[in-house]
Amino acid sequence: MTTQPFTEEYRLKLDEAWEHFIAYDNSYDYSFIRPFIFDSWVRSRSYNVNPKGRLTYILPQEEMEARIKRNHLLIEIARPYMERLYSVVEGSGYYLLLSDREGYVLDLIGDPDIIEQGKESFLVIGAHRSESVAGTNAIGTCLEMKGPVQIWAGEHFIDRHKFFSCSCAPILGQQGEVIGCLNITGQYSQVHSHTLGMVLSSVDGISKQLALREANEEIESLSLERNSVLESVSSGLILLDEGDRVVQLNGSARRMLHLSSENPVGQPIEQFITSEDQDVPLRFANLSSEYNSEEITIQFQNTRYPPEKFRITTKFVGDAKPTHSTVIRLEESRYINTLVQKVSGFKASFTFESIIGSSPATKTLIAVSQRAARSSSNVLIIGESGTGKELVAQSIHNASSYASGPFVAINCAALPKGLIESELFGYEKGSFTGASKEGNPGKFELADGGTIFLDEIGDMPLDVQASLLRVIQSKEITRIGGKRPKKVDVRIIAATNKNLIDSVSEKTFRQDLYYRLNVLFIQVPPLRDRGNDIIELAQSFIRRLNSIHQLPLELSEEVHPILLKHPWPGNIRELENVIERAINITEDGLIRANHLPDYIRTGGNPFPSQPLSVPADHYSESSNLDYESNGRQLILASLEKTKGNVKLAAEVLGISRRTLYRKMEKYQIDYSEYR
Repeated sequence: MTTQPFTEEYRLKLDEAWEHFIAYDNSYDYSFIRPFIFDSWVRSRSYNVNPKGRLTYILPQEEMEARIKRNHLLIEIARPYMERLYSVVEGSGYYLLLSDREGYVLDLIGDPDIIEQGKESFLVIGAHRSESVAGTNAIGTCLEMKGPVQIWAGEHFIDRHKFFSCSCAPILGQQGEVIGCLNITGQYSQVHSHTLGMVLSSVDGISKQLALREANEEIESLSLERNSVLESVSSGLILLDEGDRVVQLNGSARRMLHLSSENPVGQPIEQFITSEDQDVPLRFANLSSEYNSEEITIQFQNTRYPPEKFRITTKFVGDAKPTHSTVIRLEESRYINTLVQKVSGFKASFTFESIIGSSPATKTLIAVSQRAARSSSNVLIIGESGTGKELVAQSIHNASSYASGPFVAINCAALPKGLIESELFGYEKGSFTGASKEGNPGKFELADGGTIFLDEIGDMPLDVQASLLRVIQSKEITRIGGKRPKKVDVRIIAATNKNLIDSVSEKTFRQDLYYRLNVLFIQVPPLRDRGNDIIELAQSFIRRLNSIHQLPLELSEEVHPILLKHPWPGNIRELENVIERAINITEDGLIRANHLPDYIRTGGNPFPSQPLSVPADHYSESSNLDYESNGRQLILASLEKTKGNVKLAAEVLGISRRTLYRKMEKYQIDYSEYR
């Protein structure tokens, strides 16, 4: 911008030049006019601004209020600067105007007499001061040039503005963009170059404070976003500084560490928690390597709370050595177990709607089971093999208050005696030879918050029965090699095909455990007592297998009496096997009598007294079945004959079911392949 002395001679020449300009006299010499002023005159004329008119466009009240609301931060920050600047020029015939980026006046302050005089030119809040409306003027030209200007007397394009001198500077945003401007207006006779300097100083302060405020608001917004993210995470998240002092933590961490009534921010983390494990200290700033889902037992300084196990993962922040900031993620054992359960399939798929049948026996079974579902007491389910005891257990779980938790099933007869306790209750790292170096939760821990289904409970070893009894009584489990018990909230459902009263009499089952388990008793009826359910079940198997075989499968009427007459010693499992066999051999999709096994059509015994073609001495006690040389062959033969029924296969071989399970595990035999 070129400096020009504002003299009376210059003013008179401007007035003369202006008359020629508005008369479109292009032969007149305008070279003495400051170039940016002349350029503005040209623009004003191109906008068809009336040089002898009055500014008539002022925003309606509603629009003005909306514009002020949008620019509230600019007005809020600029107002104190305007007041300080006015205090310097007060009484000198000046007033200050603040405009937005489009040239609308947002605020003004000044001497009353000049404000009244300005009203004649519509220099009021809501007035539009862009060049397209008001011609050459400090606000409009400043916004056009995006730089400071001082416009004096006759340099204005509109005649009514020629009594004023105006100094204006743009207010810049964070990216250097113009977001408004500050103007000081007075009588043209009061012009001084220092006036623009004062405006520039005020604008610089406004711009810097705006940037600071916007930066703070951005930080606050990011902090709110970060807090929202932290609070949406179920894990406990804690941010520590280089001195292990708490910088921030989410609600999950507060709940896990029992800090709801305390404010740990700014305090060392060890003031609230410590680790029982000396190999895993809670001195994160000095750690040389990060923890990756390390299991630790945390002891709380508030001794009202017992120690708890957590999985801890850390992430270092920054490269400062030897210390660093740390982000900690805590996972509760139950949450980790829930994730494992989802991956492992520990869930119940069946409901009471899955129980097929309309016989009185089935209706009674469902009614009794539904009553059991409304309770949290232990349940004992008795029934022959293949009657659907686990189906009932899953249905009870899914209708109970534990439905949102896991359903963990364990076959007590299938586990080797030496491992059943570790499977049920878990073990700590290094607790025995061959144990995982990280330890392992047992089925009761995995079932925390849900149901554990103990199938074949009658085959559980006596020493493990004693441990199970302690768990039922105390609602606590202690891992093998563990120091402290852990509370578990588990609903127990047990099942067996044995008469446990006889087992108690024979001293193979603890009487006290029997009464603990037999709080709610459910007898699952055998298939032979369920009448027409046999046909309904057969048809349900056909419907299910229809989708697999892509055939319009049907059950012939001639088959119904045959199926109803058979005693079904293998119960539902046997019926399903028979139907699947028939489906595989029918050629037209219609299951007829000739598609049924011979023993069902004739009413014979599928298992004769000598079912296996093996030498008789193999069944004597003295030979012990010579398993080292013929055991695998004998087991395979028995499973093939019994179509995978482990109970019947064990009876054929003359050994206990538990022994047969151990032998199948040894020889890597999968009995389900023979079903």
